[in-house]
Amino acid sequence: MDIQGINRGACHCGRVQFEVDLPGGFEDLSRCNCSMCARRGAVVTSVPLDAFRILKGAENLTLYQFNTKTAEHYFCATCGIYTHHRRRSNPNQFGVNVACIEGVNPFELGDIPTTDGINHSSDRR
Repeated sequence: MDIQGINRGACHCGRVQFEVDLPGGFEDLSRCNCSMCARRGAVVTSVPLDAFRILKGAENLTLYQFNTKTAEHYFCATCGIYTHHRRRSNPNQFGVNVACIEGVNPFELGDIPTTDGINHSSDRR
């Protein structure tokens, strides 16, 4: 699976389409055990904000926030698929749902480390 460079992706229904620049391929693949991520089960890759661009359907994205309301979770309002989020641990990055990237099967990625979102580092201030 060659994902280096600019990759296209979309939600399930295709109303939200994006591109993500992955010059070195997937970096920092992870899952999270917080209440939100554990339920959605997504594998994400982290990218700088300017490496992710909505191409179509920005008006179809729904924002969901909870707890500290720092992270911004985006979903397609039509099909409900989570495409990306602005990270709580680093607001200068997006976490991108790799299952939405064309040609990627998250079940073929091997073992993915789990981030401890239950005991988030910003909660210990």
